[in-house]
Amino acid sequence: MLKVTGLRKTYHGGGNAVEAVRDLTFELGEGELVCLVGPSGCGKTTLLKCIAGLMPPTSGTVELAGAHVTAPPPDMAVVFQEYGRSLFAWMTVRANVELPLKEKKLPKRRRQELVAESLEAVGLTAFADSYPWQLSGGMQQRVAIARAVAYEPKVLLMDEPFAAVDAQTRADLEDLIRDLWQRLGVTVLFVTHDIDEAVYLGERVLVLSSSPTVVQDDITVDLPVERDQLTTRQDERFTELRARVYAEIQQAKNGVGTATAAVR
Repeated sequence: MLKVTGLRKTYHGGGNAVEAVRDLTFELGEGELVCLVGPSGCGKTTLLKCIAGLMPPTSGTVELAGAHVTAPPPDMAVVFQEYGRSLFAWMTVRANVELPLKEKKLPKRRRQELVAESLEAVGLTAFADSYPWQLSGGMQQRVAIARAVAYEPKVLLMDEPFAAVDAQTRADLEDLIRDLWQRLGVTVLFVTHDIDEAVYLGERVLVLSSSPTVVQDDITVDLPVERDQLTTRQDERFTELRARVYAEIQQAKNGVGTATAAVR
């Protein structure tokens, strides 16, 4: 569903060139939920912007369902960390979720159906006529997720979407994403700096090296499909996987990881 091949991104400015992403190659199969982690400043957001068609790579390609991505594709949605900045304060929750559907030129009845379904899915039906500023941070992020889900994307990109919420809300949102992913069958690439979150959410965890970035490891998360915050995190296998990802990131910070040019 999503194929990244030899992706490289170099920033130029002031006569200097900074290589942020060196050579990234990986694939996501249809319906996979893959988490991506790496040291701070390793280029995770740069990578996501290139995949979303928001920024052109210096070299390499991104393909969505076999089609090259050169601009934001219609079958992809992105949820960012700054949920407050992505919502329009003067528009109701319903109107915020419906806005991209209008851009998609869907009939009014279909828009109403999708908005209602997505708000129900994230537990915000009762707040459809509220405004973002009347909601808590976690609820605002649910609005952003509902908007992405209503768009009916084939691929959902998430850039550290829970970093700005408290621990309890974060746990609730993690379970929400697992539930939506299982019910909708959408392909998800979830970027996070939280190792526990990556292991809890993902079927696979891609570990990036320090900048300039390559894929250092591709770890299969062989935990049960059905997960919960208490049982799963107490599982011995969860602890083992968490330790492995942590060790990989420490190696990446020290520049001693064994990078792979291609995985999967």
